[in-house]
Amino acid sequence: MNTSLPAASALPDIGKIRFVDLTSSLMAGLRDFRAAPEFGLFFSIIYVAGGLLLWRLTAFTGQTSWLVFAAFGFPLIGPFAAVGLYEVSRKLEALEKPHWKEVLGVVLHQKDRQIPALSAIIILIFMFWFFIGHMIFALFLGLSTMTNITSSFDVFLTPNGLTMLAVGSVVGGLLAALTFSITVMGLPLLLDKELDFVTAMIISFQTVTANLPMMILWGAIVMVLLLIGMVPYFLGLLVVLPVLGHATWHLYRRALYFEV
Repeated sequence: MNTSLPAASALPDIGKIRFVDLTSSLMAGLRDFRAAPEFGLFFSIIYVAGGLLLWRLTAFTGQTSWLVFAAFGFPLIGPFAAVGLYEVSRKLEALEKPHWKEVLGVVLHQKDRQIPALSAIIILIFMFWFFIGHMIFALFLGLSTMTNITSSFDVFLTPNGLTMLAVGSVVGGLLAALTFSITVMGLPLLLDKELDFVTAMIISFQTVTANLPMMILWGAIVMVLLLIGMVPYFLGLLVVLPVLGHATWHLYRRALYFEV
């Protein structure tokens, strides 16, 4: 019988998130990035380089199948990159200097914890989106003449095309909201405490619903910053991604309270 397993952590209390918590978290995220930029750049370079490579392969070969690798790969490696940023913030918060061996060790250790299970859930959501996206396209534009999606834009301005865009946006938005809701607190919680991934997802979802206006605003801030970071050639993400990763850790610390 294995007696070396760590004891389960107590469940947290969900606090009230205010606007000042959002701005303070962003400022703290920027401060952490400036304090240890080498870590943020390391994780963001891997992410951005992977995205640029797949984008170039898609453009060069004309095969959108490369995007399937992105849909599977990024949700898989994204949480591990985020964990590295959370660990750096945790070290800085404790007034400790982060070291490569410790940070990467924490990231590698997650393979034996609950992060991979949550990554699998994210991938399942992406797979569902691929299936639904193809269904929506086939339903509204399956009979339309369109030889190349990059040159036949007129078809999207037809009634069926506009309807497809509207329905696809709503469905995609709902799935994105679900993913955001179960991961925004779930990922840092799984790093910080000994909980199973289902409990972490539930707590994350409860935190979002209990602070819905502020969390919607936070999601909008994240989306806008990511869009800005994509210009030019995704290079802005080299800064935006680590700042948001660090900021998410600080928002988690402000949103959930644990009894000492």
